[in-house]
Amino acid sequence: MNDAVTRETLMARLQDALGAAAVLSGESDTAGYTQDWRGRYRGDALCVVLPSTTEQVSTVVKLCAAAGVPILPQGGNTSLCGGAVPPSGGPTPVLLNLARMRRIRQVDAANGSMIVEAGCILKTVQETAAGVGRLYPVSLGAEGSCQIGGTLSTNAGGTSVLRYGNTRENVLGLEVVLADGTVWDGLRALRKDNTGIDLKHLFIGAEGTLGVITAAALKLHALPTHHALAWFAPRDPAAALRILGMFQRACASRLSAFEIMNRHQLELVLAHVPNRRNPLGGTHAWHVLVELGDTRDAHALEAVLTETLGEAVEQGLVDDAVIAANETQRADLWEVRHSVSEANKKAAVGLTTDCAVPVSSVPEFIEAATRAVHAIVPGLDIAIVGHMGDGNVHFIPMFSFEAWAALADSAATGDAMRACVNDVAARLAGTFSAEHGVGQTGLPLMQRYKSTAELALMRTLKAALDPNQLFNPGRLVP
Repeated sequence: MNDAVTRETLMARLQDALGAAAVLSGESDTAGYTQDWRGRYRGDALCVVLPSTTEQVSTVVKLCAAAGVPILPQGGNTSLCGGAVPPSGGPTPVLLNLARMRRIRQVDAANGSMIVEAGCILKTVQETAAGVGRLYPVSLGAEGSCQIGGTLSTNAGGTSVLRYGNTRENVLGLEVVLADGTVWDGLRALRKDNTGIDLKHLFIGAEGTLGVITAAALKLHALPTHHALAWFAPRDPAAALRILGMFQRACASRLSAFEIMNRHQLELVLAHVPNRRNPLGGTHAWHVLVELGDTRDAHALEAVLTETLGEAVEQGLVDDAVIAANETQRADLWEVRHSVSEANKKAAVGLTTDCAVPVSSVPEFIEAATRAVHAIVPGLDIAIVGHMGDGNVHFIPMFSFEAWAALADSAATGDAMRACVNDVAARLAGTFSAEHGVGQTGLPLMQRYKSTAELALMRTLKAALDPNQLFNPGRLVP
């Protein structure tokens, strides 16, 4: 902190600018912001500020810059890699939470766009788009609590990437507060704007290290009015890959989701989340949820789903299957899929990984990663859930709470487990972070897996846009 500006002076200036109620400093008031939702990461913040306008964000940035105090932008605090809370070491930041910035500024159904502030809850954005007959397609388990700014900062993925792409593909423009407090207004809702470097992409996926995203122009799509969904048990991941190809050939862009999980992951959901039922009778090693969506002819959609599954059964690729008969059954099946994070938090200590490999390599990745983990701890339970349609697999070694507490060095064991899984992904031309971001968990891995040239380019961008290391210092780039 600047010697001329004490903590009390900065706090007083922030309170003058935002109002006392928007500046939290007591431990009981800040606890929900400084610890992640799973209770695994906790750090200290000088205070938590809750601006309600872009102008207030700009003022906070200017005051912190003058005081030499770093800023950690925060959304809904739903990160799975410790990316939304202060680090346990290093300078103590002001935590800038955007929860009060929840205005939907514009909805333009004809243009297929909407402009929303960063604190908008993802579910609210989805519902608002649906209200005008449009779809905002980014969908994930935390959509009832995560904020748009957080999904932008991590380039969130989810269950619809197969059809609609990551968050990046669904953003038309941004409004960003820069390191000197300048507001860059790039909220142009255009599909085509070839006037130089597309600056929005500098901030999407940058995890708040280059600027504070305060609003976004989002891309909307036609709202599917008909869905056909099935839950089936493939023989193994290789069979699931073959069935994915069959659906891609038969359905093309109507294929919206192709999600895979193993038996252990399903069992955790059934055991730890109330009102969840096994979609299939009996026990199966592997499960897949497949969904088609279209704006026309529900019967044709159901027919192609049934025919494709039937073909897979005839080829011996599927052991059992059920097709959702109505919207209630469809919602119930999706609830099973979206309950994974809640179940894993309650059940055990899961060492979450976020690997992506080429879709064709998913079966090989699962097999090789399993061997690698069992070479360290033979027979260890592993929960697997993934977006098979885009190659993103969450491979999660699971320790009971008792076994984890009994480890001589749990941190070292966790690092070794994640490293062996991530090494498999790297050998298959994959990545250790597909949709969760880097956060705290992945920071050491940047040095391990990123080339010298990539890291140098990132450092150059950081130095150019944030020369005083104001935004989220010590994150993203080692």
